[in-house]
Amino acid sequence: MPVFEIPLIAAPQTFIVSLSGVEYRFRLTYADAPEGGWLLDILDNKSNVGTPLVRGIPLVTGADLLAPYRHLGIGGGLIVASDADMDAVPTFQNLGSASKLYFKVADGLTVAAQMLSGRF
Repeated sequence: MPVFEIPLIAAPQTFIVSLSGVEYRFRLTYADAPEGGWLLDILDNKSNVGTPLVRGIPLVTGADLLAPYRHLGIGGGLIVASDADMDAVPTFQNLGSASKLYFKVADGLTVAAQMLSGRF
């Protein structure tokens, strides 16, 4: 299963990314609070502003960020990893440099099986 890095910078940002052949608009914001951090909104890219598909996904390590949203049919998973400490949550300063976001394309057979079983 191919894995691709989604280039990020250490600043709030909005950009268009193609995942499994479909364009999405990603919006990253930073919540500067004691339990805050980076949050990801995923929007469709069918209009100038985009219709929200999911909002406020925290960028955390050790989990597929899209696992709860398989019903959207994005066709893969989003994983956050840090260079120095694989469990370190991205900070405002290190997003895109030491902390990175990756898209892991789902295996075609696995996706088809999940769709047939209703788990996708």
